[in-house]
Amino acid sequence: MHRYKTWNGPMPTTAAQAKVTTGTAIKTMLQIATPSTRQIQLISWGFSLDVAPGAASVVELLQTDVAATVTAHVASGVQPLDPNAPASLMTLGTSATGYTASAEGSTTASRVFDVKEIPLAAGATDLTYAYQWMPDERPIVAVSKFLRVRATFATSASNMACWVVWDE
Repeated sequence: MHRYKTWNGPMPTTAAQAKVTTGTAIKTMLQIATPSTRQIQLISWGFSLDVAPGAASVVELLQTDVAATVTAHVASGVQPLDPNAPASLMTLGTSATGYTASAEGSTTASRVFDVKEIPLAAGATDLTYAYQWMPDERPIVAVSKFLRVRATFATSASNMACWVVWDE
């Protein structure tokens, strides 16, 4: 198995890693599409926000059966953590692996892996969240499914950077 990581934005080059706005409705911030030949096992995930939301908000990590329409990642956007590992087999494209959705799609089945509620009260929450599963409790994303980091901010947007690490 090889371990990979991706973020919700283009890979940094001469500029720093860019954050992406959550908007003020449900929005897929990052999506990973498994091919028909490979499942993935989640290792960790997380996010950071620029500012606290204007109302109670939610960030969730879930598997869905339908893709959101996203900005497609390029192959270099899915990075192996071992420099000698082969390229990831995750499917790339605007209805596959990418970030900052412009349309959510009509999800009919989902599996929730983690949810972080962000309260309204200023100072009541950290603006950074990271979670790593123990080896025997790591979720598996099935073949031909979509892993999403999805944010629901009702009244005011925040800029978010999020990431997922997995084995394939």
